[in-house]
Amino acid sequence: MKEFEGLSVRPGDFYLPRQDVSMENWAVVACDQYTAQRDKWEEADRMAGSNPSALRLIIPEAYLDESEERVPRAQAAMTEYLEAGVLEKAVSGMVLLERTTQSGSRLGLVMTVDLEDYDFSRDSLSPIRPTEGTILSRIPPRQKVRRGARLELSHVLLLCDDPQKTVIEPVYARRSALRPLYDVDLMLDGGRARGWAVEDRDTLAQIAGAIRSLKEKLAPGGILFAVGDGNHSLATAKAHWEEVKARLPEGEKTDHPARFAMVELNNIYDPALIFEPIHRVLFHVTGDEALDMLSGAGVVRDDERPDLTLVTRRGDLKLRITRPLHDLPVGTVQQLLDQQPQIELDYVHGEDAVRLIVEKENGVGILLPAMEKSLLFPAVQNNGPLPRKTFSMGEANEKRYYMEARKIVKD
Repeated sequence: MKEFEGLSVRPGDFYLPRQDVSMENWAVVACDQYTAQRDKWEEADRMAGSNPSALRLIIPEAYLDESEERVPRAQAAMTEYLEAGVLEKAVSGMVLLERTTQSGSRLGLVMTVDLEDYDFSRDSLSPIRPTEGTILSRIPPRQKVRRGARLELSHVLLLCDDPQKTVIEPVYARRSALRPLYDVDLMLDGGRARGWAVEDRDTLAQIAGAIRSLKEKLAPGGILFAVGDGNHSLATAKAHWEEVKARLPEGEKTDHPARFAMVELNNIYDPALIFEPIHRVLFHVTGDEALDMLSGAGVVRDDERPDLTLVTRRGDLKLRITRPLHDLPVGTVQQLLDQQPQIELDYVHGEDAVRLIVEKENGVGILLPAMEKSLLFPAVQNNGPLPRKTFSMGEANEKRYYMEARKIVKD
């Protein structure tokens, strides 16, 4: 559609299981979850059984060490599902998604992004940018899955900065006029997902117009979209496209399906999109030693306006940073900790968990504030990708589940 020219995103062709396939068995959580809990994936395998399932088309990262045997099986299953009609083209356009979890109902639009408008390098100025630094060594194992695959299934969550709620929410308000696609309870306590086809030209044009308005408000070099979840998966799609592009004649590079990647677009101001802090625990360190490590940021005691809290067995110290190294407290803390590679460090969700570890272990906790949503885009704009483990968007069971599939090779 011409309306999407210059917007870095566009509609796509999306496949879903035919109607007689159980969506409860089909949908499965993102492959980068439960990496240390194979029992979760074993449970998913038992639940899927011999039924068609997205689980057969992915490689959970808990099993990346078994890629040599798992990748050919997944790619063969893609061909089998396509040729047997298990997967059918269900939507030419976008998919409106309502995902209900313990945090509420999150709204999204499944669409495609132009990988030519995405750059995951630290000094990127592209319209689509990562929110966390890309570890290059994590890309090649993932490329093995995408290289030779006929389909992609995506857990990438793309964020737009839309405080007036102009892009996604108006589509949801008119959902009764859209064709229902699925309404399913998700395995492994994933909550519920409902989807609708967004195919009529007027609605798609309204989406494009709203995105264009967001773009027109940006300062030169501003960020239109930020990758919230699935940073390394989108980086892998980009690396794969560069490989494919290098082999293509010029005339085939414009619309080759590998140039585009499937994402779910979310509004950063969606109330069900929760930004949770990720705290730090330093082992075999005293409170005084931790204070010394943080001295490079000019920390001072401040019970009224603290930027962080030091948790020790002797009590808490509320600290304010007077010489910040980053726009966010977590960025300043991480830079200082990175200068102490000898320190045994863990990243912990939840204040109670930090306090429990400090009480049981010989260590000190650093409680960090939740990041204000309004700070995400400016922070990435000013500093580049955020330090690792800056925030988490919900719990593992709230991450995107694989539902739709999309072809990434030409027939």
